[in-house]
Amino acid sequence: MNGAREQGMAAGKKHGKSAKANTPLRPGALLRDGLQKIARKHAGDVPAARLAALEKLREALEKGHKAAQAGLEEKRFRGGACAEKISRMMDEIIVEIAEFVQQVMMPAHSTAITQVSIVAVGGYGRGRLAPFSDIDLLFVVPTRETEQAEQFVEHLLYILWDLRLKVGHATRTVNECVQQARADMTIRTSMLESRLLCGGAALFADYREKFARRVRHGSPRAFVKAKLDERDLRHQRSGESRYLVEPNIKEGKGGLRDLNTLFWIAKYCYSVDEVTDLVDSGFLTRDELALFRRSENFLWAVRCHLHYLSGRAEERLSFDVQSGLAAAMGVKASGGQNAVERFMRQYFLAAKDVGDLTRIFCSKLEAEQNKPGRLARLPAAFRRQKQVHGFTIAGQRLKMVRADVFRRNPVNLIRMFKLANDYKLLIDPDTLRAVTNSLDLVDKDLRQHPEANSLFLDILTSRNHPERILRRMNEAGVLGKFLPDFGRIVALMQFNMYHHYTADEHLLRAIGIMAELERGELDDDYPLAHELVPKLNRKVIYLAVLLHDIAKGRPQDHSEAGARIARRLGPRLGLTEAETDLTEWLVKYHLVMSDTAQRRDLADPQTIEDFVDIVQTLERLRHLLVLTVVDIRAVGPGVWNGWKGQLLRELYLEAEGMLAGSASHSNRPHRVQLAQQAFLEAYQARHPDLSAAARKKALTRHHDAYWLSTGLQAQLAHADILNRLKKEPMVIDIQHHETRGVLELCLACQDHPGLFSRLTGACAVAGLNIVDARLITTRDGMALDVLQ
Repeated sequence: MNGAREQGMAAGKKHGKSAKANTPLRPGALLRDGLQKIARKHAGDVPAARLAALEKLREALEKGHKAAQAGLEEKRFRGGACAEKISRMMDEIIVEIAEFVQQVMMPAHSTAITQVSIVAVGGYGRGRLAPFSDIDLLFVVPTRETEQAEQFVEHLLYILWDLRLKVGHATRTVNECVQQARADMTIRTSMLESRLLCGGAALFADYREKFARRVRHGSPRAFVKAKLDERDLRHQRSGESRYLVEPNIKEGKGGLRDLNTLFWIAKYCYSVDEVTDLVDSGFLTRDELALFRRSENFLWAVRCHLHYLSGRAEERLSFDVQSGLAAAMGVKASGGQNAVERFMRQYFLAAKDVGDLTRIFCSKLEAEQNKPGRLARLPAAFRRQKQVHGFTIAGQRLKMVRADVFRRNPVNLIRMFKLANDYKLLIDPDTLRAVTNSLDLVDKDLRQHPEANSLFLDILTSRNHPERILRRMNEAGVLGKFLPDFGRIVALMQFNMYHHYTADEHLLRAIGIMAELERGELDDDYPLAHELVPKLNRKVIYLAVLLHDIAKGRPQDHSEAGARIARRLGPRLGLTEAETDLTEWLVKYHLVMSDTAQRRDLADPQTIEDFVDIVQTLERLRHLLVLTVVDIRAVGPGVWNGWKGQLLRELYLEAEGMLAGSASHSNRPHRVQLAQQAFLEAYQARHPDLSAAARKKALTRHHDAYWLSTGLQAQLAHADILNRLKKEPMVIDIQHHETRGVLELCLACQDHPGLFSRLTGACAVAGLNIVDARLITTRDGMALDVLQ
């Protein structure tokens, strides 16, 4: 076995640019000595030796994990180093198991180990392993007829399984490896990062050579496309945003897999073996390399802590683990934010950095591929160059003409994004670097500059997808500097289960939804809001959408604080006094319509009167309805539903009628009499043989408030249900309201204490979510409970 180790080390030095990447690690002396003592003690008794070895290996695993966890918690090493230590520990264990199998379980086949190359692949092949991740192993055998090799692999796997390790494994010949890699891009990626642990070094060398010659050669374009398509699909599955409040640290946008994808592409296309090679090859600057390492170390630290806290391979930062992670990472409450929110903000800023690196790397990759003699270029259309305001429009990218374009005129920091939006261009990575290096120019003078503010307002109210360009401004750091109040909420998470995104992401998504609504793309989902949009002041509604949650995370009420921000910002952006007043009012009262619609009884005239007292004008009402719809929809998928839409529509129409003077709330007795007369006529038509006594009972059993707060069709349905109580002790009627997206459950019986609590308890047991409840008690003591 020692010879096998030496062969492996030689293979690593010969076949890899970095010996570190392919050299088997020297096993821990204590573990090796312990297993050798067990072999001597139980010579000839394989079952006893195996049980004793398993106990020794379990001790080594437990000790290794405790040491890694302690070092991480005590901050003696970073997240990446923790993952490397766990990987090295697993290397030692697998190598010692292999030697134990050879020595104890297959002593008659002294060459079995040399017939197999035990190769770490995938994430394990990178030399980094999370505490409870799969151990990905590839056993390369010379032929399928090698019985000794297959028996050796089987013994080794059974020991790993008995240690309760999750092992992803495959046994293949070299030619099978090539065939599988050519046919499956996932297998190809896994094999790209192969590392010999022990065994046949010559066989491993043959495997590496044929993989490079028969798989990698001539296929970079296909690999790049497959990895970028795979990334897009993965992002789509995980929510299309790196700012989800319960992100997936491995597969989510801005997670570790995105960093891995960058390295895989560089390794496959340009034979990069270490992250530092990305600087030598010109893909990253040294500052960007430092950002890569910092982001990677942070994400690995979070992932390792998450595994240890969960006791399993958990990758999602759900609400129930975020508090524990904040404590494990040593994050404390500060500045009005609790520890969880500060920790999650650190996470989202790291995810943002990963996004920046991805954009820079892909742009560089495209530029490299368009150089003569390089790889076939990525699909792109190119136009002739022309210059506009110190920028060159070439192809699909906007580039600065000279290095001092921002120093000469800081307004260009805003103008550049306006041009990119107008011409539908991407921004050159070198130009973005220059923007980042020029953020100090976004000072008080630039914030008060009339042209800069006019350009920003044009961007905000653009009919050409303003969300996209505002997102680019945010990722570049310009938006948060130009609007310092926005900068305070970048990557700010609210620790509750209602919001799906960070505060800044919520606002940017709201802008996108507002633009979609205006373009008519959402008219089927929000017909009333779409109908009202042309009647709105565009500057006011877009600014209100951007500012409505801008004061989140402050000790004071965010609506009040946000209104003060709107009051300051309106004149700066060129809004008139009336426009500023309306924007300020919308931000201050942006929650009042949804709260009234969802928490008050809309059938009660007092509810409408109270709401109208706040709104006062039709102009405010129209703007508020649209802002409310956009706000709810931007919270996250599944938050908006037909029931909420119907409630908002009902509230709007009632308030509009009162404001327009078409509704009169005086002369209550007369209105009750009119409602009863309308009911009686409809009920008589439905039941022509209705007796005078039955008519009288139907009219007198309800209080006046019932006739004023209940629609005619509901009154007729309720009368039929109550009549059924003559023959039944209890009536339960269920109707499906498709447009509202709810079931209406109506229960009628003799009223008694505890009835409503029992009814709601039964709904909870059945898994029903009650969105509205109305309790009616008749004059003759009957209960009529209506649940939506």
